[in-house]
Amino acid sequence: MPLIRSILHILWMALTVIPWAIFVIIASIFVSSTTMYWMCAGWLRLAVSSGTVILGIKNRVTGWENLPTGKTSAAVLLVKHQSTWETFCMPTLMPHPLAYVFKKELLYVPFFGWAMARMDMIHIDRSQRAQAFNKVVAQGKRLMSQGTWVIMFPEGTRIPRGQKGVYKSGGTRLAIETGAPVIPIAVTSAKCWPRKAFIKRPGVVDISIGKPIDSTGRKPDELMREVEAWIEAEMHRLDPEAYTTVGGAVPTVPAA
Repeated sequence: MPLIRSILHILWMALTVIPWAIFVIIASIFVSSTTMYWMCAGWLRLAVSSGTVILGIKNRVTGWENLPTGKTSAAVLLVKHQSTWETFCMPTLMPHPLAYVFKKELLYVPFFGWAMARMDMIHIDRSQRAQAFNKVVAQGKRLMSQGTWVIMFPEGTRIPRGQKGVYKSGGTRLAIETGAPVIPIAVTSAKCWPRKAFIKRPGVVDISIGKPIDSTGRKPDELMREVEAWIEAEMHRLDPEAYTTVGGAVPTVPAA
């Protein structure tokens, strides 16, 4: 049954993303970037809701009260990354538009990437690190001034369940440069949608939103260590059976 469900879900997404992307690309000529964002978030909402109906995956979100309030309140969301699920569902959950920081190669993915190219997000060339970070800061300041939150995955890639990647300080550097608070978020999506897995399984994905951490006067590495400590401790609490190594140590994935 999980195999059949997984096939049906990917077929459903493939069938819906093409007409949706074509519509969005044409509409982008006439509408604002904010309207564009919510139009694209509409397809993501369709993907997530179909994941609930077809795959049996449900979200359980805690910590709503920790999100900043105010129409133009700034925030840098630093999220545990285990699967495609949180990439899809975060824009459907958050009350503000989100700007992902992602490698520019994704813009070349047919239909999905073409639609992303029409959105006001931060795509970078990883081969030019200094220039890339300057672009992140400049665009991050502009976006957050208009009420868009920047979202980043500090481990840089999807991490297998029960493991920990290398937390990079780009997100905390951005927060310090812009004066925005950091919001750590733990996600247990790999219980249902494992990294690089074709077969998905029904279940509950816990999404825990931590308290905002003030970035004022902090150092990037030290602030990231605090973010990492909270996220990994919360992952242990939310998904204890995933962390069964001797002595409770967390396996670490080497940096890519």
